[in-house]
Amino acid sequence: MVLASRMTSEGFDTMTGHRWRNPYKILPTLRAVIQGAYVAFFLLAGYEFHLFYTQVVAGAAVTARRAPAVEAFLPISALMSLKYYLLTGNFDDIHPAGLTILIAALVSAFLARKVLCSWVCPVGGISRALEWVGKKTLWKGRKKEVLLPEWADQALCSIKYLLLAFFLYAVVLKMDAMSIMKFQRGTYNYAADAKMLLFFTEMTGVTAVTLAVLVLLSVVVKNFWCRHLCPYGALLGLVSWISPQRVVRDRPTCIDCKACTRACPVEIRVHEKPSVWTPECTGCMSCVAACPVEDCLTVTRRGKASWSPYLIPLLGLGSIFLFWGVARVTGYWHSYVPVDQLAEAYRQAKDLLHP
Repeated sequence: MVLASRMTSEGFDTMTGHRWRNPYKILPTLRAVIQGAYVAFFLLAGYEFHLFYTQVVAGAAVTARRAPAVEAFLPISALMSLKYYLLTGNFDDIHPAGLTILIAALVSAFLARKVLCSWVCPVGGISRALEWVGKKTLWKGRKKEVLLPEWADQALCSIKYLLLAFFLYAVVLKMDAMSIMKFQRGTYNYAADAKMLLFFTEMTGVTAVTLAVLVLLSVVVKNFWCRHLCPYGALLGLVSWISPQRVVRDRPTCIDCKACTRACPVEIRVHEKPSVWTPECTGCMSCVAACPVEDCLTVTRRGKASWSPYLIPLLGLGSIFLFWGVARVTGYWHSYVPVDQLAEAYRQAKDLLHP
C-alpha cells in the first residue's frame, strides 16, 4: 500500500514529484467519434433503403440501392440462418449480410469482448449521447459512482437474459432445418427489412410512447436499453464471458478513487474487483482511460506485460471489418433476391403477421 499512499487522484506521485499522464485518455473521445460515424452510416443506409423501398413498392424505376447493412437489424432471422448454416452448410442468400454480421459479432465478442456494443452499434451510440445529456442535466456536479442499487441493476439485467432464453428456446431448440427453411422462403422473411422500416416510418402511438419512455429512462439511467433489455447484447455478453481479454486491477497500487467505476457505462464496480470477468463489460476501455495510476488498471495481464488497451477496439473492429471484406469478395454480402420478388413481398409488408 506504499504506492497507493503516494499517488493522488490526479496521478501525482507525492514522493518523486512525477505526474503520470495516462496515454489512454483519448480512448473515450476516439470511441465517441467512431460511434458517431456508425450512427451516421446507419442513418444513411436507412435513408437509402427507404428510397429503395418507396421505388420498389411504387413500381417505379429503381435508382436507389438496398444497403445490406440494414440486415443488422434482423437478428432473429440471422440467428435462424446461423443454425441452418451449421446444420446444412447452406449460407443464407436472402439476408446474407445479417448472418455475416451476427458471426462477426460473435467472433469479435470472443476476441475483444462486446466491442460491437460499445464501438459499433448505433443504438449504443445513441444511448451514450443520452447518457451525456443526463450527466449535463440531472447529474451535473455529482460524483456518485453508481445510480442503481446492485440488486435493482441485477434484477433489470435479468430481463435481457430472459428474452435471450426465449429466442434461443424458440429457434435453437424448437426449430429444425426444415422449419427454418420454410421460414426463410416465406413472404414474411423476404419483407422483414421492410417491416423494420415501417416500424419507424409508420409508428403507432404505442410504439412512439414506448420509444419516448426508453429515451427518458436512458437519460436517467446509463445505457438503459443496452444494459437491461437488449437480448443481442446478452448473447454477445455470454460469448465475451469466455474471452481471454479482461480488465485487471492491481490492488496494491489502487488508490480507491473510484474514477473507473464512475467512468463505466454499465456501472460495473471496477474499483472493487481484482479483474472484470462479468458479461456486462463492453470492452469500451473507459475505466482504463479514467484511471490516474500507472499500471493499476491493465488489460489481460498485470503491469508492463499487459496488452495495450488500444488493441481491444483494434482487434474487435478489425475482425468485424475482416468478415465484411471476406463476405464482399466471396459474394456473401448482397442479397440474391430479385427486385420483382422483393416488390411483391414489400407490398404485403404492412399486413404480414409473424408466422
